Amino acid sequence: MSLASYEKLRTVYKPPAPRAAQKVIDHLDVHCRNFIALSPLCVLSTADADGQADASPRGDPPGFVRVLDKKTLLLPDRPGNNQVDSLQNIVQNRGVGLLFFVPGMNETLRVKGKAEIVTDGELLEASEVGHRAPLSGLKVTVEEAFLHCGRSLIRSRLWDPDVRIDRSQYPTYGQVLADQIAGANAREIDASEDEANRERLW
Repeated sequence: MSLASYEKLRTVYKPPAPRAAQKVIDHLDVHCRNFIALSPLCVLSTADADGQADASPRGDPPGFVRVLDKKTLLLPDRPGNNQVDSLQNIVQNRGVGLLFFVPGMNETLRVKGKAEIVTDGELLEASEVGHRAPLSGLKVTVEEAFLHCGRSLIRSRLWDPDVRIDRSQYPTYGQVLADQIAGANAREIDASEDEANRERLW
């Protein structure tokens, strides 16, 4: 059976507990602010005008996402491959979702809102690392925020060192791309990535 309507969903899932809706707030309170200040990683979700969705990890030292006020945060855009998938989506559709992680915590913080791409020099200066300011930032107007329970991360054992793989179990980035792109050289790609990771993180 395909669950293609709200009514069909509710034939499988019980109604949510009242606090599931009650915990959703329309601003960043002290607990949300503290969580964001501790977070070195978030996942940014976007969609284009046709609803084609994307998700992109964003990481930096803890607190890299700056809370400007209780309704606004700023996410710096660091150097990447210049494909700017997320930014292209936001130009078409300002709706975004953010999922914040804190190492060692099983709970996550979910934030929804509307984003705009900003290049204001004074605003971005505070996001400098090594005297390098980001080319742009996402200024997000918060519409919803709430703490997500820890069951997903508990089930995954994400922070448990005992479940880390031996890195040899999976090919290098260069090896994967060489298998996917005709004529690509795995060693050259890996060397280029190593150099970028050393010299061009910011």
